[in-house]
Amino acid sequence: MKRTWESVKEVMQPGALDVLTKEMLYLAVSITNSCTYCIASHSAAAAKAGMSQEMFGELVAVVGMANETNRLVTAYRVPVDKAFGG
Repeated sequence: MKRTWESVKEVMQPGALDVLTKEMLYLAVSITNSCTYCIASHSAAAAKAGMSQEMFGELVAVVGMANETNRLVTAYRVPVDKAFGG
């Protein structure tokens, strides 16, 4: 756990991505993985970094849409378009 906590602190520091973006990404993955602890902690951290309720609503909409389309494409085995490198 100590190693993981140290890694989290390092990865979540500002870098090429700002803290709000990182927190929202972490939150999106946590929602997809149904991690209630992570959803709570990263929602709070994202709000502290400036995430509004409107931003949260859009984030949840994107997460839901991505999960839906990912599952459909996987189920139907849709090939990657040549324009995207397929």
